[in-house]
Amino acid sequence: MTATISVTGLTRRYRNHLALHDVTFDIEGPSITGLLGRNGAGKTTLLRIVAAQERPSAGQVLVLGASPIENDAILRRMVFVREDQVFPDFTVGHALKVASWFYPNWSGELAETLTGEFDLPTDRAIKRLSRGMRSALSIVIGLAARAEVTLFDEPYAGLDAVARQLFYDRLLVEYAEHPRTVLLSTHLINEVAGLLERVVMIDRGRVILDAAADDIRGAFTTVSGPTTAVEELVAGRPTWDRRQIASQESVVVGALDDGDRIRARDLHLSVESLSLQQVMVHASGRAAEEPQERTSA
Repeated sequence: MTATISVTGLTRRYRNHLALHDVTFDIEGPSITGLLGRNGAGKTTLLRIVAAQERPSAGQVLVLGASPIENDAILRRMVFVREDQVFPDFTVGHALKVASWFYPNWSGELAETLTGEFDLPTDRAIKRLSRGMRSALSIVIGLAARAEVTLFDEPYAGLDAVARQLFYDRLLVEYAEHPRTVLLSTHLINEVAGLLERVVMIDRGRVILDAAADDIRGAFTTVSGPTTAVEELVAGRPTWDRRQIASQESVVVGALDDGDRIRARDLHLSVESLSLQQVMVHASGRAAEEPQERTSA
């Protein structure tokens, strides 16, 4: 099966900065994949290259089996929603009308529904909208396009928690009713964790984790309690992020099976699976120490 998005050996150099280095991954569709990483990790650069808005220094990107560069047939099957989306001097209604001309799967009914849910005034000039309203307009276009490949780059700038949840809820409904390949870039990892089927984490321009979200959940565990008991449980295991205060210690290890957890209980230890946010923090820390390492869960 041809991957919906195939990235191979992708590198992007600027004059004094290496934004991406040898990035390689495939995304099958339909799926919702999280492109995760801290601000400045290289997420936006990667999405711009996938959307053919920027050229790589080396490597290749294929979308739906072809290069998207100057490829109108592919670009019409893809929508890219950016945090800093720039619009012409249009009203909201005009912007939606123009978008409907470009995207063959456009849903006017969905655009109208979302416009009402986000309280967007269709007769107001976009330049007079608040930052949050401009973000909402971008989200409306991104969802109503119903493009086979949908790229969201931190699309919720300026939106409050209620509006962000509306976006997440609508994204799930749309994905269930009209499956597509969604690549969602975000640093609000805990908010989107429940949406994701796959995770690609980037740090300092490198892929440090590429795995199914279900494989990551529970793949790393924090064990904490009396130092002697912690050391007894984790002896012989790879460990990360050891922290010790007086006679208490906290250590991150891999997944624990049922026998391990029973033993931890008998040793009066606290055991807690790491969230995706915590996994990214620890994976990024390891990447800082060993920049060539790539982790697979």
